[in-house]
This record gives sequence, C-alpha cells and structure tokens, in this order.
Amino acid sequence: MFIAVCEGAPMRAPNFFYKGLGFAVLKRRVIKIALPIAAAALVLSACGSDDDDDKKKDGGSSAPGNTGGGNKPTWTIGFQAGLSGENAQLGINEENGARLAVEQANAKGDLPFTLKFKTSDDEASETKSVSAAQKLIDDSNVVAVIGPAFSGPTKAASPNYAKAKLATVSPSATNPSLTNPENNFTAFLRGAPNDNAQGGGMAKYLSKKLQVKKVFVVDDKTEYGVGLSKVAKDELTKAGVQVVSDSVPKATPDYGPISTKIKNSGADAMIYAGYYQDGAPFAKKLKEAGFNGPKFSGDGTNDAQFVSLAGDAANDWFLTCPCADANVEAATKQFTEDYKKRFNTNPSTYSAESFDIANLVIDQMKSFGAEKITREAMLTKLKGASYKGLTKTFKFKQNGEFDGATTFIYQVKGGKIGYMGDIDQLVGG
Repeated sequence: MFIAVCEGAPMRAPNFFYKGLGFAVLKRRVIKIALPIAAAALVLSACGSDDDDDKKKDGGSSAPGNTGGGNKPTWTIGFQAGLSGENAQLGINEENGARLAVEQANAKGDLPFTLKFKTSDDEASETKSVSAAQKLIDDSNVVAVIGPAFSGPTKAASPNYAKAKLATVSPSATNPSLTNPENNFTAFLRGAPNDNAQGGGMAKYLSKKLQVKKVFVVDDKTEYGVGLSKVAKDELTKAGVQVVSDSVPKATPDYGPISTKIKNSGADAMIYAGYYQDGAPFAKKLKEAGFNGPKFSGDGTNDAQFVSLAGDAANDWFLTCPCADANVEAATKQFTEDYKKRFNTNPSTYSAESFDIANLVIDQMKSFGAEKITREAMLTKLKGASYKGLTKTFKFKQNGEFDGATTFIYQVKGGKIGYMGDIDQLVGG
C-alpha cells in the first residue's frame, strides 16, 4: 500500500487512518505503513506544496501531464494571496485550508492523477498581483487557481487570468463590482457572498437589532473598503438611518483626528471598512477618544491578529463575515481537528471555505477521469458546478457571482472573537 505524502506535510499517516482504532492497533498499523510511506515519499516527492520562489519545495517539472507517481499524470492547483506583509494572516488562513484539502486528496490514493499545490504570494498588493498571477499562468501544469484573496489584487490580475482561460475561484474577494459583466473577468468565480450581503447585514443588525439612528462610516480607500462602505451606507440610508462618512487611507500614521471626529459627530455607531492591520490602531484611538457606541468591521478585520494588535481596545467590536466559524459548527468538526493537527493552530477566517473550494476543484478534476485536463474545460466545468462542501453549497451565477447571501456576525469579548451566528436569524429575518 502506497500513500502519497505531500511535501511540507508531517511524516505521519493521515487522520482518517486513525479513526476507530485502539491505541495498540494504531501502533502496529503505524509501524506497518511506515516503510510504504517512506517509499511513497521518494516516488512522489513532486507532490505537495510548491512555490516558484522556493525551489526546494518545487519537486516536479511543470510540463503538463508529467507523471507524478506510477503511471499517473500530475496536475497542479495554484493558489494566490497575500502570504507576507500586511494582513498576511488572512491569506495564510486560506492557504492552509486549501493545502490540507490537497494533501488529504493525495493521501487517499484513489485519484486518477497526483496533485501538486503551488502558491504565489502577491503580498495583498495590486501592483504585485499581476506578476504573482503570471507565475501561475506560465506554469502550464496549473489547471485552476484558488484566489486571489483580496479584491484589489483580484481586480488587477483577473484580465490576465481571463486571457489565459485559467479559472480562479476566490474564497474572499468580496467587492461586488468584480462580477460586473463589462469587466470581462471571464475566468473569475466568487466563492463567497459579496459585500452587498455583508454591508447589508451590518445595516440590518444596526437598524433592526440595535436600532441606532446615526452611523459614522469610514473606509480605507482600498478596493475592498470602498466597496463595503458604499453598500453599508446605501443600506443604512434605505433603513432610515442617518449616515456620516469619511475616508482614511490605509497605513495612516495617526487615527487620532478621525477618532475625535467620530466622537464629536453625535453618531450612535461606527463602521470601519478596512483590514485588521489598520483596524487595530484605529480601535486604540477610538477608545482613547472615548467613543463608546457599537463599532463594526468586516471580514478584513475578522482575525485574531486584530485582537492581538488592538489589545483591550478590540473588546465589544462586532465583526461580520460571509464565513462561518469552523471551530463551532458541527459540520466542520473533523476539518477543525485535522487542521489543528496539521498546522498546530485553529482554523480562522475562510480556512474552511478555502478547504471546500479546493475540494470543489478536485471534484471537477476527477470528472475528467483519464482524459487530459485543459484549462478551458476546467473553467467550463467549474462554472456549471454545484458542490456541497462542509460550509455551504458552492454554485455560481452566469457572471461568476456566488449564488447565496448568508452573512455571519461575531463579537470580541474578553480578548477573543466570539461567534454569534447568522445575521438574518439574529434579527428575525
């Protein structure tokens, strides 16, 4: 029995081998499979995590259909996100989820091909996104890409992916304009409800549940922040809530002036549309300014890094996300256990959704059987797919938009992000 052990994975049998076995039996099984694992690792050293920037991890040729083990061809799933620099934890959360899916799929040993996983770091930068995408496009063995993670890099890279007919399925690029048909982003598929759902959810919770009368909305001038704030402002206005707004670019050295402005505005509540790296110092200044109203932000801030950087100033902040909490939901219990064993940390924002999207891609790849997988055929299959994952069912509208609108809300309490649930259910529909 041969087991594909992906590069970067711990040298241990996958979790499902352990289920239902007593400890003594387990020890015997581990001994028995040790040699096959070692042999498989040698034969299939090309599988697993790759990165163009890390040749040590890139164990295989990029030629399409190269055999990765036995007579099986090898195909690659690409992954693009910000994996270094500001807000990198959001990309790492997704990378881990997708990587786990690829490793588990290879370990099962029943695929008609061997999978590789190749990451490309765009540093969450629009200017670096095009070259990051090109690395994946230039590798003809890459048949689909998970990502990009952020809206700005997605907008920058999508014309090139469209030209290459290389499908991209993003777990988290939520700016609504990305799926406008006039963009001609024909290879882009969104794997989450967009900010119309998230901004609308904020407005719904503020107006119906908290019954506020005036909200101050701040965006960070990024593609993501501007899009989210626009939706929130529009939906608050429709609900009869007075809106005041301002823009403060990311990496602002001092959030004191805007915090004082919010405090003196008479607003009952505040929404910050930006990422955690700036949300944290903003939260500290808001606390110093003495603003005590409800404070909201979206999925760009919804990470433990926000709490770590902001300290007790993060307490009581509401954080929305189209993502459910994998650490709480019953459907993701096994995933969470596997993730913690593999990465020695809990899954976080979009980890489970990224795992689901990787399995969606793998499921479509399997449908080719022994046929050669082409990018154009993969794009067609993904556009027509309906895949029930652990978190939700993934299917897409004609323009690549995710077909669904559920948004969840969290709140920071005692230094931890607590899961509250589906906004629609919390506000009574």
